[in-house]
Amino acid sequence: MDEQTSDPAGRTEAEWRELLSEAEYHVLRERGTEPKFSGELLEVSQAGTFRCAGCGAELFTSDQKFDSNSGWPSFYDVLDSGAIETELDTRHGMQRIEVSCANCGGHLGHVFEDGPDPTGKRYCINSVALDFDPAE
Repeated sequence: MDEQTSDPAGRTEAEWRELLSEAEYHVLRERGTEPKFSGELLEVSQAGTFRCAGCGAELFTSDQKFDSNSGWPSFYDVLDSGAIETELDTRHGMQRIEVSCANCGGHLGHVFEDGPDPTGKRYCINSVALDFDPAE
């Protein structure tokens, strides 16, 4: 994307660079990945909502979070199926399903078919792509 092209949220890449930290930009806009077991939200277990760090869209709840021991926060379902988009990701010589925020297009992580019931899915999401709002 060039500096003038807008994303679904209507921001240019220059605006994203100004809005996001370097780590957030790398993951959300450049489809990067944070190192395993480094994310601040990995161990969060209190009640609350996980939002997209790029646009604030509600994505997951702590009720949907589980410990997958993968090194990234993992969820077995999304708050609303319309909140995310998925597509095949063949980068790095692998075939995975990429998960992006439907509102702003930010890369969140990947979804795998090895999660717990009731969905059997594991949404493996970068902490830096999320903000956490504790329940009141």
